[in-house]
Amino acid sequence: MRGLVVVAAVVLALAGCSGGGSSESDAAAASGPSVPSSSSADSPTSAADPTAGSPSSSSSASHAPSSAVSGKPAAPSTGKSGAPTSAPAPAPAAGSAAPPPTGVKWDYQIGGAYAPPAGVRIVSRDSSASPAPGLYNICYINAFQAQPDATGWWQSNHPDLLLKTASGAPVIDQNWNEQLLDVSTDAKRAELAQVEGGWIAGCAAKGFQAVEADNLDSYSRSQGTLTADEDVAMATQLARLAHAKGLAIAQKNTAEFLPRAHQIGFDFAVSEQCGKYGECGGYASTYADHVVDVEYDNAGFAAACRDFGGKIAIVQRDMDVSPAGGSSYVYKTC
Repeated sequence: MRGLVVVAAVVLALAGCSGGGSSESDAAAASGPSVPSSSSADSPTSAADPTAGSPSSSSSASHAPSSAVSGKPAAPSTGKSGAPTSAPAPAPAAGSAAPPPTGVKWDYQIGGAYAPPAGVRIVSRDSSASPAPGLYNICYINAFQAQPDATGWWQSNHPDLLLKTASGAPVIDQNWNEQLLDVSTDAKRAELAQVEGGWIAGCAAKGFQAVEADNLDSYSRSQGTLTADEDVAMATQLARLAHAKGLAIAQKNTAEFLPRAHQIGFDFAVSEQCGKYGECGGYASTYADHVVDVEYDNAGFAAACRDFGGKIAIVQRDMDVSPAGGSSYVYKTC
């Protein structure tokens, strides 16, 4: 799961990557103030407007594959990524909808952007950030839950899209204090797609090559109010929106959806701790090694590198996916 806290800065919500605003006719309501994201996985942008894009203010890993992340990451590592032995091929042009390259070094920077370590060819950043020049850039958005500091914006502009129980109580992801978004009907999914389509358009406008839509497994935390099929239906709409903008889209965790991956329209996978949970093989076979994996502890990292190093992209990061230079910063590659 996630664990990072990033200070969000309030900016005007344009069609930029951080939430880019929705395509609804009422632009002001649809695209409130933009806020930086805050978590690694779910990182909202800050108080105000989720249309700013993905959250980056919540925490570190968005959601571990099939179970919660446990344990503390290893102490910061000084391991170097190492420069490639030959000149890397250029990153695909923005708008090509190509998946990331296989078996290369990558970095998970949704907790805050910084200069990528030497040899890195792929980077994932929050939608509020800018892509790294010359690399394959993945744009993070929190697609299925509301960041805590953006809940007020949803309440003001799209109160019907905040999931509630039959008695009217909000359905909350207790681990990260995020209210789930309601994807239970065709009409609500269409309304949500208008908002998040603006975020995706913002990612494309900034020059990202792909989208990482987090919390795909929200049904598992919905107290029975959502089904897996409803999350699949929403993901399918997001895939269409991404492809329409020339962006690839990643399956984020949720290994139980692998049999439906191509039906949904996913192009590659972003996995958290597939080494720890024994899920790397399923992602690798489904996506022909177009997989990027982040591990948060030494054991999971060792397992992923032992079995899939050189095939899929693997990195070990600290749980807060903090920027380089901080006391908790961890970055290791196979």
